[in-house]
Amino acid sequence: MLNRLAFEKSPYLLQHKENPVDWRPWGKEAFEEAKKQDKPIFLSIGYSTCHWCHVMAHESFENQAIADILNSYFIPVKVDREERPDVDHVYMTYVQSTTGHGGWPMSVWLSPELKPIYGGTYFPPEDRWGRIGFSNLLVKIDQLWKTKKGELIAQSEEVFHQIQHYAASPAFQEGVPSPSAFERATSYFIKAFDAVEGGFSDSPKFPRPVCIQYLSRMAYRLRSGSVEKKRIEEMIDLTLRKMARGGMFDQVAGGFHRYSVDSLWHIPHFEKMLYDQGQLVVSYLEAYQRSKEPFFAATARRTLDYVCREMRSFEGGFYSAEDADSLIEHGSKEHSEGAFYVWTQEELKEILRGDYSFAAFIYGILPQGNAPEGSDPHRELIGKNTLKVFYSDHEIAERFALSTEAVLEKRERIQKTLLEVRARRPRPHLDDKIITGWNGLMISAFAKGYAVLGDRDYRDCAERAVAFILKELTNENGDLMRCYREGVSPISGFCEDYAYLIQGLLDLYDASLEAAWLEVAIALQDRQNELFWDDHSGGYFGDTGLDPTILIRMKSDHDGAEPSANSVSALNLIRMARVTRDSQFLQRAEKLFGCFKATIERSGGAMPLMLAAYDAFLNDPIEVILIDEGSKEGDLWIQRVHQFYAPDLSFTQVGSKELSSVFRLRADDFHQKRQGVDGIAAYICQNQSCGPVVTKIDEIKLDR
Repeated sequence: MLNRLAFEKSPYLLQHKENPVDWRPWGKEAFEEAKKQDKPIFLSIGYSTCHWCHVMAHESFENQAIADILNSYFIPVKVDREERPDVDHVYMTYVQSTTGHGGWPMSVWLSPELKPIYGGTYFPPEDRWGRIGFSNLLVKIDQLWKTKKGELIAQSEEVFHQIQHYAASPAFQEGVPSPSAFERATSYFIKAFDAVEGGFSDSPKFPRPVCIQYLSRMAYRLRSGSVEKKRIEEMIDLTLRKMARGGMFDQVAGGFHRYSVDSLWHIPHFEKMLYDQGQLVVSYLEAYQRSKEPFFAATARRTLDYVCREMRSFEGGFYSAEDADSLIEHGSKEHSEGAFYVWTQEELKEILRGDYSFAAFIYGILPQGNAPEGSDPHRELIGKNTLKVFYSDHEIAERFALSTEAVLEKRERIQKTLLEVRARRPRPHLDDKIITGWNGLMISAFAKGYAVLGDRDYRDCAERAVAFILKELTNENGDLMRCYREGVSPISGFCEDYAYLIQGLLDLYDASLEAAWLEVAIALQDRQNELFWDDHSGGYFGDTGLDPTILIRMKSDHDGAEPSANSVSALNLIRMARVTRDSQFLQRAEKLFGCFKATIERSGGAMPLMLAAYDAFLNDPIEVILIDEGSKEGDLWIQRVHQFYAPDLSFTQVGSKELSSVFRLRADDFHQKRQGVDGIAAYICQNQSCGPVVTKIDEIKLDR
């Protein structure tokens, strides 16, 4: 028997279509039934590649006895948090405020009016680890609903009122934040930094590219050679090296797993999310621009190649995620987290033969498995090795008396061999939703990959993804839709979809100087303003407010695994203001900073990308104006500019063609600069002043 989820397209919802639980999708039918039967709603929120979502599904939702309780006493509703971040945001705020933590699977009990009455995350099926079992909790909530419904609803109303009050703030404050916010946030990250392993926590260790982006800007502002500049750059570089050499990076195929469960970046939570790939590629490319260290460029390239190979649809859009879990072998029903990625010593000996001793040294292969103590609580990795590079290429070269070139060749041969063998294993589940916003983050990565690394294939990947979104994920009114799988979803795009895609378009413009991408970005920004801007207090709401089932319009005020749409929007507005000279963009950005002034000043470490935007707002950009009549060398000049780390670069081109309307405020200046220039050339400007015309490509220098 299939339940109502069989008619959905979300991979997460479809995973539950055969549960004995009478699941319903989020919507009017479920809510009316809850009112009709006077039953609470049990809301379960997760996503298809979530390991603990799988665990709770197998333990509880596939359990007939537990399903009988759910079906008898509640109206069960399933939500894919990736499809509906608006639903997730409201109830995650409730769970975090009442329990002190959050995560997925998220379990919330609601009144028929959708007010939360109790919530948490994962619950074991029976009492365990000092936690109440799910079946017992269901019975207790049912008893309370039947005997003390009035008290439950009164408590629900009180807590919900507090959440509404929280959502209504921060309110706009006159003036911009104090520059002292930078010092406090930087000090916070320095104190939190792990000087041995990198990162800004002990365990688990999460990659937070937003922190890297903020710290990169802070180092950029400091005087060359200063102790503080060197210290911050060392923090960035150590973190990036440790992540890329750890098990959190897929040493065989490239691409990053979600996070490391230990403090060593060794044993990952094995799922791979598109939004991590997009943001981390940018972090590694910016580190390469600054340091010229080939390792950072190689890590970015391997990640981009992985996404091209494994996470791209034939139409050009990028898929959402790969699961942490997979079958242990073909034909078996037994599955395990990381099964696709780990290796026994014996199979590596058989596969690699003469290269085994080399691989065993660099990857730390052990007969009992190499998981550090405490990183395998469920004993799934006994005898299994997660590949981590324990030594630098220089140390490996010394150990085996090889050149560094020979070390790289040997490692590439081993990786190719292991990739061929691993390809025959059962692959993890692929969530093949194409999410507009996450594609925007990946478009940024491919655009920057082309600009910095010069690989035309990366630009093609970015442009194909944009073309797919504009064709399949844009409705007849020009509004974005949220996601696509076997056709476009009826869910409208959220603020993050607009913000991330606009950022991708701006990065594609910077990489190509094709004004068409800038025009689309500005048109989408206008629509974002209409749909999401808060005229009263400033800032952008996450949703349009048109869905009556979303009881609170929330504003994203935290840069986490996914950056806040408000932070990304602030940077977008500043970038558009710089390149077009249209002050309206800057005025709106200033209001954004007023909206989040209290957060920026009190806890800037929670919004590092907003602080990065504020830094951009306070400082004049380096402006490069390329004079080019369509020569073959134009792309080389563009790529020359992108060899430098210049976070506030404003890049434009003047050619023989009619200027795009987006440059209407700059037309006279552009035409003046073009006069008397013969052939390709460039101006480099800062502080409202331009240097002499540059006529040789190697004379372009943007170093501070």
